[in-house]
Amino acid sequence: MLDPGDNSELPPIPGKRYFTISEVSELCLVKPHVLRYWEQEFPKLRSVKRRGNRRYYQHHDVQLIREIRNLLYIEGFTISGARNRLMHEAEPVREGRAEALALLTEGLEEIRRLLTLDPGPP
Repeated sequence: MLDPGDNSELPPIPGKRYFTISEVSELCLVKPHVLRYWEQEFPKLRSVKRRGNRRYYQHHDVQLIREIRNLLYIEGFTISGARNRLMHEAEPVREGRAEALALLTEGLEEIRRLLTLDPGPP
């Protein structure tokens, strides 16, 4: 494995649906026991457990692990600092989505009003 501080040469994430813990370990350059520990510390990181309690990660989990790795190993955050950073990054996205949905709803209501208006005789 490479030095944990080396984040420049992470391998590309293959287009698979599920990854084993050993595959994620290689993709993110983090040992499996660290991944299991991070699952306890970061609520957003949850593997799917199947067949004999084996962990399987999805593509978004691998991206999250890489982000956690970057926060801890490159930017120097503590576990709690990285957890707080990830929680606060997600909040503006929710607010932005709410605003976008409100605008979309407004636009659709305007279209409905225009379509229901009686155009009059031709």
